[in-house]
Amino acid sequence: MMNKIYEVLDTLIPNPKCELDYTKNYELLIATMLSAQSTDKRVNMVTKVLFSKYTLQELADIDFDELKSIIKSVGSFNKKAFYLKSIAKSLVNNYGGIVPNNRKYLESLPGVGRKTANVVLKNLYNVPCIPVDTHVERVSKRLGLAKIGATPIEVERSLMNLIPKVKWNKVGEQILLFGRYYCKSIKPECENCPLKKDCKKDDLK
Repeated sequence: MMNKIYEVLDTLIPNPKCELDYTKNYELLIATMLSAQSTDKRVNMVTKVLFSKYTLQELADIDFDELKSIIKSVGSFNKKAFYLKSIAKSLVNNYGGIVPNNRKYLESLPGVGRKTANVVLKNLYNVPCIPVDTHVERVSKRLGLAKIGATPIEVERSLMNLIPKVKWNKVGEQILLFGRYYCKSIKPECENCPLKKDCKKDDLK
C-alpha cells in the first residue's frame, strides 16, 4: 500500500516544495504562523507587502493598528498581530533575529504550535518532520493511514510509523500538496485518482 502511495505521489508531485514565500528564516516562521486558517496564496500576498516595508526590528516595534491593517485579510488578525510582534521581539532579544534550530523554543512562542515548528525545522534545518495540517490529516484518514477519529498528533505519529524517517520531509510535503490540489475537502478529484480504490472517504461522512 505505501509503495503504491509513494509511486502515485512521485508521479503527481515529483518535486514538492513549501509554497510559502520567504527569503529570510524569520519570514518563514512568521508566514507559517499567519497561514493558520488561511491559504498560502493569501499569506504570500500579505507578506509580500509586510516584509518589503519592515525589518524584523521594525516589526517588533510596529504600531498594532498599522500591522492589523496589513494582515487583516489572513483572518484572526487581532491575535495574529499580537503573535507576530511577540515573535519578532523574542527573536530580536534572544537570538539576534535568527530563528534557532530549537523546537522547545519555537513551540514556546505565541501562535506557534507543533505544526508550525515542524514546517520551520523541516525547511530551514532539514530536520525530519511531518507537519500535519488539515490537508495532511484529511488525506491520511481517507487513505487509511490514520484512524478516522485521530487527532493531528496521532496522525503525525501514525505517519511517522508508516513512513521511513529518511522520507518524512518529502512525503509529508507531497501528502500536503496532494490534499491541496487533488484530494480536496470540497470536490476532490476522485474520478481520476489512482488511489480511488484505497480511499475511505465515504467512511468519514
